[in-house]
Amino acid sequence: MKQLILAEKPSVAKDLSKVLGANQKHKNYYEGPKVIVTWALGHLLGLKMPEDINKEWQSWQMETLPMIPKNLGIKPLPKTGHQLKAIKQLAQRKDVSEAVIATDAGREGELVARWILEWVRFDKPVKRLWISSQTDKAIKVGFAQLKPAKQYDNLYQSAIARAKADWLVGLNVTRALTVKYQDNLSAGRVQTPTLALVRQQERQIETFRPQTYYVVELAVGEEHARLVQKNPHVLKEQHDAQQLVNHMSQKNGRVISVVEKTKTETAPLPYDLTEIQREANQRYGFSAKKTLSLVQSLYEAHKVVTYPRTDSKYLTNDMKATMKERLQAVSDFAPEVKTYLKNGAVVQQKAVFNDAKVSDHHALLPTEQKPNYAKLTSDEQRIYNMIVTRFLMLFASPHKKVQQKATVAFEDHQFVFTQNKIIEAGWKTTEETKPSTVDWQEGMSVAPNFAIKKELTSPPKPLNEGTLLGKMEKFSLGTPATRAEIIEKLIKSELMERTPSGLQVSPKGKQLLELVNPSLVSPELTEKWEKQLEAIAQGQFSSGAFLQQIENDTKQLVKEIKQSEQKYQDFSLTQKKCPECGELLREKNTRDGKIYVCSSNECTYRRRKDPKLSNHRCPQCHKKMEIIDGKNGAYFRCKFDGTTEKIPTKKEQKKKMTKHEERRLMKKYSQEEPQESPLAAALKAAMEKN
Repeated sequence: MKQLILAEKPSVAKDLSKVLGANQKHKNYYEGPKVIVTWALGHLLGLKMPEDINKEWQSWQMETLPMIPKNLGIKPLPKTGHQLKAIKQLAQRKDVSEAVIATDAGREGELVARWILEWVRFDKPVKRLWISSQTDKAIKVGFAQLKPAKQYDNLYQSAIARAKADWLVGLNVTRALTVKYQDNLSAGRVQTPTLALVRQQERQIETFRPQTYYVVELAVGEEHARLVQKNPHVLKEQHDAQQLVNHMSQKNGRVISVVEKTKTETAPLPYDLTEIQREANQRYGFSAKKTLSLVQSLYEAHKVVTYPRTDSKYLTNDMKATMKERLQAVSDFAPEVKTYLKNGAVVQQKAVFNDAKVSDHHALLPTEQKPNYAKLTSDEQRIYNMIVTRFLMLFASPHKKVQQKATVAFEDHQFVFTQNKIIEAGWKTTEETKPSTVDWQEGMSVAPNFAIKKELTSPPKPLNEGTLLGKMEKFSLGTPATRAEIIEKLIKSELMERTPSGLQVSPKGKQLLELVNPSLVSPELTEKWEKQLEAIAQGQFSSGAFLQQIENDTKQLVKEIKQSEQKYQDFSLTQKKCPECGELLREKNTRDGKIYVCSSNECTYRRRKDPKLSNHRCPQCHKKMEIIDGKNGAYFRCKFDGTTEKIPTKKEQKKKMTKHEERRLMKKYSQEEPQESPLAAALKAAMEKN
């Protein structure tokens, strides 16, 4: 009898099959003496759409809202039905005795597999593979420790509850807004409060008014310190600052205390997904989605890092035994690694081992597999370097320094001079300190050497992806695995834009936040929902009670939209008319540039706003020509001299001689000797006879 193993992607199935000896490759699976390894293509099934459940819900009408189905079934997704059919045939084989869920070890991975097994009506025992890296060793150990799938039922219930909550809130609120205001207005239980966080920051910037203030600085030798004040902006006028300086300058100051403290700073914990996304955005300008994609590639394709979609920065105690092997895998990464290995690979940051703070997965770490740096792209190398550098800090000694604070008093006014002296650099290898130029002694006299500096309050900075991820984490908006997707969805739906200075809410997004319910805009409601979903995964809350609450909230949200008297202005609507139906055209952003689409839901007219620039060169000026959509089809036109050309068909393109063929032909002709004409040959012969 054989195990049917279900992986999430073909690449993962290939890796599993190698380790498990499934060497017979078929179109939809691998087979070996004891196993059949097949794969999903991400989600093969999804929740039914409203029109699949009730025919009346096919048309978008306010009368049919809210849509609260008694049963939300699942249906196959388009384009992947062939793989679902193949899995069903494999599941029905008589030699299959049990299934093993080997999809991603997380909430979404659980949902991918459970829905497939439910759809194919699999009625045999099911086990779960739960691993945090894709190395051969991790796979072998994982299969030796398979657990009953029932142990993950709570995780599955949490995943279903999350999917149904997004369906109920997202589809109902989006439909209500779209029907009421006659524009595609997308809202959701996570994306709307996320958008509101960006807008909240924008409002702070818009209402900011710069203020001038003055600070008083004291110089002692080459050391400088500012006047200690509860409110650093209190001196609004130079006159007030000068009066204070005049008052303090009447006498010398006195050092009232010199205090030295030894400060020990342990290394930072390894990355979780959100922190590495934030830091990669800050360092390299990577989007959250790009960073996730790079870490996923390092995990899945190169097998050099552990499971990326983690929310923990801690490790379990049983991982202590694996640290030496991980260190050996990166032995050529930095000179200090050999020292750590000689010292027995002892982890100095003891706090990293904490079973209570690891839920589904531990922190991001390098695996026991040695990397092939030549196969990594430059961006993959950057992310891998970040993960390994943070990992190596665990083995470095703590950073120790002596901090000296000298307090100088001019009557009731104080200045604090701080000087740090490093005793042991430890994990902070780059920190430098300047030696003190003043020998501070308690009771010493200090001359009133003051300076007044004029400064201006700084406005808050717009949120970028890194700072937005931090706020999303603070308010429990989404999970580490979904936050990048939420940001991308907001940009794709034209509610938010990426700009060189940071993220910006579009005019459409600003209006949406005014139109949608205040309870959905505020992160508090979504934060409560996310915590309840986590409680369901832990077996501490009922999914039924959660969904009942979601249904009630959905009814209230739709009711508020129906009763709203807010006005909406469609900023994307132009004054250009559709040539097919006469309605106004709407301007939209796409990956391929800006386009015009008809504002009528019944009309499908669309065209480019600006002509597309091709790689085809003008025969006159040799500059790139534009592609123009004409009445009789598309054609090339040069915007510099007006030259037009027909766009060749595929057959004509094949017949057309390439530049390489032209050069080869010219070279051939130039090498051939010119033939003599008969007259020239006769004259030549006659001259030779004479």
